[in-house]
Amino acid sequence: MSRKNYDVNRPHQVIDEMSENLDRRTFLRALGACALAPAAGSVSCATAPRFTADPFTLGVASGSPLPDGVVLWTRLAPDPLADGGLDPIAIPVRWEVAMDESFRKIARRGNAVAEPAFGHSVHVEVDGLEPDRWYFYRFLVGDAVSPVGRTRTAPPPDALGRWRFAFASCQQYEQGFYAAHRHMAAEELDLVVFLGDYTYESSWGKKHVRKHEGPEPYTLAQYRNRYARYKTDPDLQRCHASFPWIVTWDDHEVDNDYANDRSEDLDPDFLVRRAAAYQAFYEHMPLRAASRPQGPSMRIYGRHDFGRLARFYVLDDRQYRTHQACPRPGRGGSNRVDECDERLDEDRTMLGFEQEAWLGQRLADSGARWNVIAQQTLMAQVDRAPGPEKGYWTDGWDGYPAARRRLLTEIAKRKVANPLVIGGDVHAYWVCDLVTDFDDSNSPVVATEICGTSISSQGASQKRIESWRAEAPHAKYARSDRRGYTTVELNGRQARVRLRAIDSEKDANSKIRTIATFLVADGKAGAERD
Repeated sequence: MSRKNYDVNRPHQVIDEMSENLDRRTFLRALGACALAPAAGSVSCATAPRFTADPFTLGVASGSPLPDGVVLWTRLAPDPLADGGLDPIAIPVRWEVAMDESFRKIARRGNAVAEPAFGHSVHVEVDGLEPDRWYFYRFLVGDAVSPVGRTRTAPPPDALGRWRFAFASCQQYEQGFYAAHRHMAAEELDLVVFLGDYTYESSWGKKHVRKHEGPEPYTLAQYRNRYARYKTDPDLQRCHASFPWIVTWDDHEVDNDYANDRSEDLDPDFLVRRAAAYQAFYEHMPLRAASRPQGPSMRIYGRHDFGRLARFYVLDDRQYRTHQACPRPGRGGSNRVDECDERLDEDRTMLGFEQEAWLGQRLADSGARWNVIAQQTLMAQVDRAPGPEKGYWTDGWDGYPAARRRLLTEIAKRKVANPLVIGGDVHAYWVCDLVTDFDDSNSPVVATEICGTSISSQGASQKRIESWRAEAPHAKYARSDRRGYTTVELNGRQARVRLRAIDSEKDANSKIRTIATFLVADGKAGAERD
């Protein structure tokens, strides 16, 4: 394959919180294709399909809540590990949103189309709902009915109140069961934020409890099958069906440690692979039409407002970043470095300068009590070479110290209210103070960081994590020997953070416990142990 001439340095230009509902237009287009099919001499769609197997094997999901609406998602896949198992025809789908689980009080209903070009996925942007309330939803196609999902709308713009969310990341399918998702589904939450590594492209790690469906994916069909393998898990489906989700990606949805247009193994056709991976991500997530990919470019970052209480900034630290500094000879990706002038270059960016400017503008115009920056990894500086030597991991924020300083300086300069940075990726819990200069012991705390552990992906040894923490005075907590997720309850006075950990990811029926609780007071950066 020849390398396609894609522009990866400019994001897909869209308007924040685009909410145009395409359902009726696409439904009528599909019906029109049906009418023209006989004249064209080929089958283009089906108006009343009959399935010999359940088409809803991947479950249902919702996301991106607004005060008057939400995105509903499903994908028709009667044979999920065979690229869905459907003919390349457009299939009309009905959807319903109700105030009750028995669907006696229908709030909204309509039609959508499962298009073969997007893997027969369905993304419905429902509007006209009441703010700050729970709804139930389902899909219907032919005589098949989907599982029932539960979702909720965001509070009205002037609301303060309370908002409860969980965040999670890193769910390598082979390394553990999803007991964490089963427990998360039982929590009293309003929202789930997933911070990347939803799927893994590669097989690695110790003591596998189950296996991927095939080799490492490179094509769209292979990425679809990888998502199908993950999404057939009943605990993951249960968690999706319980709450609306907000999502972003990290590297493993495409390729380990990729940066912008460069892969770890310097694949000359990497953008072709990235385009396939991005489309599969869109096809399997409850995303708005604003995020529909254009080749290897896809706008995933954006803001989400929850009344006057909270604004979430969901970031993309993969698509636009500068390549990692000082890689190993003949390789891309991460490295651990000490003296590396390139790492300190002021022009290096983790988010891309356009996304940096967007974030600065949105922080500046925020009137929210809490400003939650949802991004992929640990932001605080961590020296990974204990003793007099220094060792910084170049794939994380330590590989982009100028970009980190610009962001934290912007937060301090703008006097952003209660900045709370959440992250994942490193397969360990970290609770840290964020400062503009980590090498200056007198640098004031400007934000609070809560980094969560993984759902199932194995972590570094606790002994190693403790050695890193010993040289990080801004780190108040670090633990890597447990898998799980984190919950946060926001109100006008404080944020209450619970680190939730399962006993073992190798046990599908594992129990869960809270291993630590922290409080962040309104108006005071930094978390304190409760």
